[in-house]
Amino acid sequence: MADAPVRTPDTVRSRSAVWYVLAVVRILIGFEFLWAFLDKTFGLTFNTPAGQGWIHGVSPTYGYLSAERALDGVFEPLADLKIVEVLFMLGLLGVGIGLIAGIAVRISSLAAMAMLILMWAAAFPIATNPVVNYNLIQAVIVLVFPLVLAHQKLSLAGPWQKLTAKAPWLH
Repeated sequence: MADAPVRTPDTVRSRSAVWYVLAVVRILIGFEFLWAFLDKTFGLTFNTPAGQGWIHGVSPTYGYLSAERALDGVFEPLADLKIVEVLFMLGLLGVGIGLIAGIAVRISSLAAMAMLILMWAAAFPIATNPVVNYNLIQAVIVLVFPLVLAHQKLSLAGPWQKLTAKAPWLH
């Protein structure tokens, strides 16, 4: 029988630090989604020019989805569909709020992964690397968050889990 691992104060502290680092990563990725929603909605001049926001009638998906790339035959027909715009913007908002607050992390993480994989596919082939970009890397990272729900730090997970106790899929 193998010996049980020795638990020293240093290993306990380093495990605790890992949970906080993962919480910060969760919050940063959530903020990236929330910021994209705000910038695309209002044209905050960071990635979306002033006066070109969604509230000004400009599609938040058209430019990205209509670019000439390997899979443009798949994505170009979706570029100016209102339902795609609404789902994309709701996804950005929901994932952003969910990951930042640490609520509905399972759904937020799966939605983030799906959106990131679709953004990766829409950008394929990647200009700086034949396969990998930050979308693909983040798609893998967000899958960690549902796995560490029990150790989640810097979140509203406690109150949220009490509120949604009868629907654990919402945790």
